[in-house]
Amino acid sequence: MRIILMKLANGVSIPDIGLGVYKMAGGQEMNEAINEAYKDGYRLFDTAQMYENEKDLGDAIKVNSLPRKDIFIITKVRNSNQWFYQTINSLNESLSLLQTTYVDSFLIHWPGQNKERMISTWKAMEKLYSDGLVRSIGVCNFERSQLEFLLANCSIAPMINQIEHTPLLHDDNLLKYCHEHNIIVMAWAPIMRGNFSDDKILKIAEKHQKTPAQILLRWNVQLGIVPIPKSKNPQRILENISIFDFKLDDEDMNILNNMNINKRTSHDPLTYDF
Repeated sequence: MRIILMKLANGVSIPDIGLGVYKMAGGQEMNEAINEAYKDGYRLFDTAQMYENEKDLGDAIKVNSLPRKDIFIITKVRNSNQWFYQTINSLNESLSLLQTTYVDSFLIHWPGQNKERMISTWKAMEKLYSDGLVRSIGVCNFERSQLEFLLANCSIAPMINQIEHTPLLHDDNLLKYCHEHNIIVMAWAPIMRGNFSDDKILKIAEKHQKTPAQILLRWNVQLGIVPIPKSKNPQRILENISIFDFKLDDEDMNILNNMNINKRTSHDPLTYDF
């Protein structure tokens, strides 16, 4: 079975692809999706306090008897749980819901515009990391200027930045900055929520006899980015991890790299607040 690990800045190993559980219901739906994913080779599972399904993921891991040491669990602090003590308390609640004594990575879900709140929240993340309740800490949806501010005001640098990253939305300067500062980039919604209407993507998919989703996931992987596709469909779950038997050539990569039109499917991190 193929399991490839990357190294975070602190030496912790992280799988190079994961399964997102956003909007996934509990019970049979979650249990079957997690079982299928584990069978197919997934070892990274990505949830968040905001998704309201941490307990469902914890239940699915328990029901399927997945060895805790073999999987990488990510969760994220809800916007309303930011600030120091709220963040500490929220992680303890997440651990209870996930039925685990630690998470492998804990991320700030959104930066917001309140810099005092950001730093207060990050200091809580640093404490949780120092206390051994989380094996790594990071952020989501941070632009370069926000990362620069955080790095100038922290003791422990973020190890992950999970962002929306597709051919239609990517920032080479942000990727370069993350690489230079040993921050692993993860991609949420890497298959553009299933919107594959662009002829360029379809032609590359036809060329390689792969699906458009597989092309987008492979593009991320070849850029050194950890994609987190979301699916509850067994066929799609397998399809999304079956991207390591082919390679996009330079022409393919150049086409995809030059498609950016700054098309977001969610908030703009530079203006969004809560």
